[in-house]
Amino acid sequence: MNQINLNGRRAIVTGGAQGIGLAIVERFLDSGASVSLWDRDDALLKGKRWRG
Repeated sequence: MNQINLNGRRAIVTGGAQGIGLAIVERFLDSGASVSLWDRDDALLKGKRWRG
């Protein structure tokens, strides 16, 4: 997949604890962005290991 440069950029992702939202979060992180992640299911968020 083509790599985009998001260094120094910030992203907010809602519904990012699973599915398409999680894939978007991972792609943004791989591209260098800082990501603020929100999901209504706190248990899913707490069960993830995030880079940082």
